[in-house]
Amino acid sequence: MVLLAAAICTKGGKALVSRQFVEMTKSRIEGLLAAFPKLLSGGSTAASAAPKQHTFVETESVRYVYQPLEKLYMLLVTTKASNILEDLETLRLFSRVIPEYCRNIEEADVLDNAFELIFAFDEIVALGYRESVNLAQIRTYVEMDSQEAKIHLAMRQNQEREAKQKMREKAKELQKQRLEAAKKGSRPSTTGFGRSNGYDGISSDSHSRFVPPMASSEPVVTPKPAAAVPKAPSGPSKALKLGGKGKDADSFVDQLKSEGERISSAPKTSAGSTNKTAKKAPEIERTEPPSFPLDSIRVLVKLEEKINLQAGRDGGVQSMEVHGIMMLSIHDEAFGCIKLRLENNDKKGFQLQTHPNVDKEAFKNQNILCLKNVSKPFPMFTEVGVLKWRLQTQDEAAVPLTINCWPSENGSGGCDVNIEYELQDASLELLDVTIVVPIAGNPVVSSCDGDYESDPRKGRLVWSLAVIDAAARSGSLEFSTNAGTPEDFFPVSVSFSAKKSYMDLKVSDVVTIEGENPVKYAKEISLHADKYEFV
Repeated sequence: MVLLAAAICTKGGKALVSRQFVEMTKSRIEGLLAAFPKLLSGGSTAASAAPKQHTFVETESVRYVYQPLEKLYMLLVTTKASNILEDLETLRLFSRVIPEYCRNIEEADVLDNAFELIFAFDEIVALGYRESVNLAQIRTYVEMDSQEAKIHLAMRQNQEREAKQKMREKAKELQKQRLEAAKKGSRPSTTGFGRSNGYDGISSDSHSRFVPPMASSEPVVTPKPAAAVPKAPSGPSKALKLGGKGKDADSFVDQLKSEGERISSAPKTSAGSTNKTAKKAPEIERTEPPSFPLDSIRVLVKLEEKINLQAGRDGGVQSMEVHGIMMLSIHDEAFGCIKLRLENNDKKGFQLQTHPNVDKEAFKNQNILCLKNVSKPFPMFTEVGVLKWRLQTQDEAAVPLTINCWPSENGSGGCDVNIEYELQDASLELLDVTIVVPIAGNPVVSSCDGDYESDPRKGRLVWSLAVIDAAARSGSLEFSTNAGTPEDFFPVSVSFSAKKSYMDLKVSDVVTIEGENPVKYAKEISLHADKYEFV
């Protein structure tokens, strides 16, 4: 088949999202999309006219294959020589992609997620021809992380930790110097803090003002200099001192605020600075909404879960714990008084605990999360934990992913190792799965489902799989080494993430307390393995 374009359009032919896969002018695609509703009204369909069925219409040059999506159409424009069966199969995949990024298949949602949809369309079709991908692969490819970016972030975090350690050591050293100087009756040197002129700060004749350190994302703002600065008297200095607790710092911050300057609520310190010993300036409480865009979403619900597992190499669960929390953040005062309707499909025996301010009876009887005092709104512009759940078990059936490692001596001073994984919970889709096996010697891999990387310096073999789901529930890795014993290949550590709650808890709806009007919200679900080992 040759797919010319894919588009999401209204019933009037207005294109919301359109992706052309062959060279085509703007006027050409606009003309094709504008002609589509006229062909439908003309009754020239070549297939069944049932409103919910796949159907198509043809012209002298192209074929329109479309599927109704409530008030919209998912439309493919192909050549007349293309295979209609392949066209319909491709149309089904396009139609399944749209709900992945649009909660409500409406014009506003499609426009808000236009770029994500275009990225997904590009994974389905390349240069007019269908790629051999499924929905899970498309989701993985669109959201794929860069390994180089992860390495860069890890290196950056290490550098930050080293810099903080150095600053702590320098702070202790300067504190020690101050204590010794205080015992001798003199002020310590303030090397590293700039010009001091005998003061523990900046003297008044330096013709400048001290500006508290700003966050790295904010530009450093220098206030206007004073018109006239009198010379400091010979008595005790009243200049602003670094780390001073008096009213000088407060008045200075208030002055900056009155001049319209933005003061960072959590100043950062660069790696080369040594002002860690200075007292923190008064924190300015943020009363404005966060800076990230929230054009259409005013309520955000986060579900975070982590799994800790320790299982034996010969079977049996030594300990397994699952902890989860639901966080609610509201970014519009108009939606402070709301309630969340939940759908709890737990069959594993989780223990749930609500926040003390949440109405426990409404949650217990109706699966509704709301405050006891319905007239009182939720806190604004901050994440609030409203529900926690926990599971502690030794049931092997509750383990989502099992690992079976079989090392055996090969008679030549090394070992042959067979590792197999199996997904026991078919409803989960595990992403970015990494299985780390300790190794002795140099491994020679004979077969592998997925990718692997040997790191002899750290003595480990890293087995990576992008997705483990119901379609690929099991896989194996076989390798041999020239050294080691069967005990050297344990413990086997596993890490993964998922975008579904392990307890199978869902937020079905968010409505206002008064009138129960629906509230547009976004939700983020994350499940990850915190410590997952087979020892």
